[in-house]
Amino acid sequence: MAHLLVVESWVGSMSRLLPRAIRENGHAFTFLTRDLHHYLRSAPEGTAHPLLGARHIITADTNDIEALLPEVERLHAVLGFDGVVTSCDYYLPAVARIAGRLGLPGPGPEAVGDACRKDSTRRVLDDAGVPGPRFAVREEWADIARAARDIGYPLVVKPVDLCAGMYVRRVDDEAELAAACRALSGFPVNARGQRRTPVVLLEELLDGPEVSVETVSYAGAVHVVGVTDKSVGGAPAFVETGHMFPAALTSADAEAEAAEQTALAALKALGLTDGVVAHTEIKLTSAGPRVVEVNPRPAGNRITELVRHVTGIDLAAAFVDVALGRAPDLRRTDTGLRSAAIGFLVPGVSGTLEALDGDGLRDLPGVLEVQLAEPGRAVKAAGSNNEYLGHVMAGDPDGPGARARVENLLDGLRAGLVIR
Repeated sequence: MAHLLVVESWVGSMSRLLPRAIRENGHAFTFLTRDLHHYLRSAPEGTAHPLLGARHIITADTNDIEALLPEVERLHAVLGFDGVVTSCDYYLPAVARIAGRLGLPGPGPEAVGDACRKDSTRRVLDDAGVPGPRFAVREEWADIARAARDIGYPLVVKPVDLCAGMYVRRVDDEAELAAACRALSGFPVNARGQRRTPVVLLEELLDGPEVSVETVSYAGAVHVVGVTDKSVGGAPAFVETGHMFPAALTSADAEAEAAEQTALAALKALGLTDGVVAHTEIKLTSAGPRVVEVNPRPAGNRITELVRHVTGIDLAAAFVDVALGRAPDLRRTDTGLRSAAIGFLVPGVSGTLEALDGDGLRDLPGVLEVQLAEPGRAVKAAGSNNEYLGHVMAGDPDGPGARARVENLLDGLRAGLVIR
């Protein structure tokens, strides 16, 4: 039995998948958090959050890495950790620092830090010749406006240090640019109490569909698990509305190979080739693949479950294995499915959820998961991936039909959706 240190977590899917993967592989974990109530609040009434099943639960200021490192060293001397992980992007750099200090497996802190900062990712990939959008990083308004004119409208405005598509906006002119920058400057501290960097990332708006490449690296070799597609809505925001694995591409072999090679080049440039489960987002533009982001952790939005339903590969378990310095099990099995897709119910208006009828949905052929919000919930018009009202997941045993199946199911849900 190995003993892992889990430092914070998202409270969504991976906060359940990661503890499950740890336990199913016969291991135990200690959970380290600065705010235990954050997780208590997220559990459905009458249930215990899986993270609270840890062998030990310890409270410490996980936002102060310099004070945290010696404290974790003292814990390690008593409890003996074999690996350290987090499922929350905001703590990936801290986990890399902890692993380095304790001599535990994991990617280098600099590599993780560069991947988690969108501006650093752009500079590293640009220096290495890995294709991406034209970009600029600016802080003062005059410099931002000048850089936007140089890149040319329409373009994309991004924070350099937020997740889930928060405050990522398409802007078509200087007035929209100013509004996007004002909104971003009004969010100086992230959801975990960490002060944000005030610089703005401007990027050329890329054409074409977006996919992600799911990879696992171990012992210096990067293994491609597959390519996932993505649908996006909520303009001018970029809200992920659904995914399918494997991606249905127009010229599947060539486009998938091009996306995979671009992702591999990005991971190599960043130094993420050992001990990393990664989710690299790629735009398949008319000029070829371009890197959108490199995430040095398993995919969110239950993409890991799409992969598992189709291939039998458990990316959460692989995440645990590489954190322990162990070879991950990436053997494919015949699951009986050729594709699996998920679609999210994305609210277009704010108000209170009055009705959402999903009765009988779980019993329909091909349906793998249904999760829906309860009436009475406050609803916010989606500006990121944080406002979903639920999801539906379905599989297809014959081919790439899972996406269409999910869209049909969502159409039925939308017909009965009432927000007032």
